[in-house]
Amino acid sequence: MNTKTILIAESGSTKTDWCILSNGKKKTFQTQGINPFFLQESEIVSIFQQEIKASILKTPLDEIHFYGAGINSEDKKKVIEKSLKAYFKIKKVYTYSDMIAAARASCQHEKGIACILGTGSNSCYYNGKSITYKTKALGYILGDEGGGTQLGKKVLQYHLHGIFDKELQDAFAAQFDTTTETMLEHIYSKPFANRYIAQFAAFIFAHRGHYMIENIAEDCINDFFINHLLQYPQVWKTPVHFSGSVAYYLRDMIKLHCEQYEITCGSITQKPMKGLIDYHLHK
Repeated sequence: MNTKTILIAESGSTKTDWCILSNGKKKTFQTQGINPFFLQESEIVSIFQQEIKASILKTPLDEIHFYGAGINSEDKKKVIEKSLKAYFKIKKVYTYSDMIAAARASCQHEKGIACILGTGSNSCYYNGKSITYKTKALGYILGDEGGGTQLGKKVLQYHLHGIFDKELQDAFAAQFDTTTETMLEHIYSKPFANRYIAQFAAFIFAHRGHYMIENIAEDCINDFFINHLLQYPQVWKTPVHFSGSVAYYLRDMIKLHCEQYEITCGSITQKPMKGLIDYHLHK
């Protein structure tokens, strides 16, 4: 049992879940997403200053373990490490990719394939200790198959091209009070286009059962299976685990695809934090 007081952070592009773990007790809070691919050190520190309550700083920390999207190089790791050290005034800071978070949370110390279907998408093969292989994640413009940005793009395309029937067009107008000009401005002229596009995936979750919605969701999930999962030699030998909001809300479809491809479906969770807490408690 780990007796240190540690702060665990699990960050996607949209939001960050935090947990202070001390003597088996947990204190949780949340901030916006912190992705070093989009944010500089000063901007990250500013988010901490604005969104983390001062009372959190009164808890003496031994270590910080930060798992996040965009931590895919030493340069990006340093951005996060410097930001955390500057704000929390602590030396022991460890940073990991969001894939390590998904793998540790779902596989713990066992072999498996871990997948993230959230704002974006990603996957890896984990041997129980480290990631040994992963397919290429090409981001929200060229990739993110099965993720919120791909689903959101399809929703916007069907809406803006007038492919949705009247029922769905009216539902879209009621759910998203916006204009074509505003949508295009957010996508092409403002920051965090991936977050903006991904929010329209909520339209898929809200209108399950409509054949157009089911077709979009099935196409996107199947793209993820074809472009990623079926590229793993181990996919038929080990459980495949899924985490993220899209994975959670489309879990029935994911299970069906696993059956169709004769893949063993492991856990499907909305957030990896519970698994990360278990991992660090028994590290």
